[in-house]
Amino acid sequence: MIDLNLLRDNPDAIRASQHVRGASEALVDEAIGLDRANRQALQEFESLRAEQNAFGKQVSAAPKEQKQALVAQAQELAAKVKDAQAKANEAEEHLKQVLYKIDNVVIDGVPAGGEDDFVLLKEVGTKPEFAFKPRDHAELGELLDVIDIERGVKISGSRFYFLKGMGARLELAMMQLALDKAVKAAFTPLVTPTLVRPEVMQGTGFLGEHSSEIYYLPADELYLTGTSEVALAGYHSGEILESLDQPMRYAGWSTCYRREAGSHGKDIKGILRVHQFNKLEMFSYCTPDQAEAEHARLLAWQEEMLQACELPYRVIDVAAGDLGSSAARKFDVEAWVPSQGKYRELTSTSNCTTFQARRLNTRYRDADGKSQMAATLNGTLATTRWLVAILENHQREDGSVAIPAALAKYLGETEIRPAS
Repeated sequence: MIDLNLLRDNPDAIRASQHVRGASEALVDEAIGLDRANRQALQEFESLRAEQNAFGKQVSAAPKEQKQALVAQAQELAAKVKDAQAKANEAEEHLKQVLYKIDNVVIDGVPAGGEDDFVLLKEVGTKPEFAFKPRDHAELGELLDVIDIERGVKISGSRFYFLKGMGARLELAMMQLALDKAVKAAFTPLVTPTLVRPEVMQGTGFLGEHSSEIYYLPADELYLTGTSEVALAGYHSGEILESLDQPMRYAGWSTCYRREAGSHGKDIKGILRVHQFNKLEMFSYCTPDQAEAEHARLLAWQEEMLQACELPYRVIDVAAGDLGSSAARKFDVEAWVPSQGKYRELTSTSNCTTFQARRLNTRYRDADGKSQMAATLNGTLATTRWLVAILENHQREDGSVAIPAALAKYLGETEIRPAS
């Protein structure tokens, strides 16, 4: 949620952010009007309540013969107070509903536009050159007997799969490598819940324009998470963290679920776009002035992980219209996928500034002991999708796949050979 002080003091900054996102600027004016109405309703309620308290003392001190008449007046005043409180609550709720529709204010320098308007920051590594036509990961998965899509579909429907044998082991090795790197970088590992309450899902910003992506269990009023970011953001909700001299970091390991609504016909083959996958997510709590430096660190750890997997990749600065509601800035890291002849996103990292913490009421104590709103950031360090790039970039003509050295040490194997 945006800062109300910013709305009151510099609404043009929010309008400008909405403009570069391609989002509604009219929401800003609506919020300003509702904020005025909310403050007026609250002032009227507090004025009546003060009058009620003063009148209550007058009734207590009045002679017995006067009390009956005064009690009747007190009851009439109490009814006015109750009505004023209801109006104040209603005004606050209307304001909150509109504030929840306004996206996080983008950081200066974020490119304007949509999905295709990103800025390329760097390209790293050498794209493999094959003396043969490279197989895609689905074909390799079948040849190596490491991905079983046919039986995944039989059991659960489209966009499901089994990782089998070395496929399962390779994913676990990748996740363990990521976890070891996270621990080295002072992240506390957490295996997170994958079912969360509506207020936590709402607080992280996932029940807006992307709510169609989420699995919902109405009988239990719980949502299946598409990332452990949700549980990690809610971990300290309603709390005041005693100190954030250094960022507080968590690494959440979880299975994730996405409906992939609206992706009909996209990436049907293989495991690029699926309903269930595993992921290790980095999540940081820090002070707002630390956030941009922490964002750079998250990106550096992601790059380190891609380099360990010996993958050519590029980093892009995502345009404002493609950020999602919570991010003020996002970097995508895209690996080269030989069979498609293009880069595909493997991971991203987002600086959410105080947007999520404001919704979830997560604060910290500053040097003067005052509570301030924390900043939150997230970034994926490994996920099932990485197998696509690993298999395709390290394939050989005979169908075998070389295992990157950083992963081989977890497996005791240097290659995966076609099944006999």
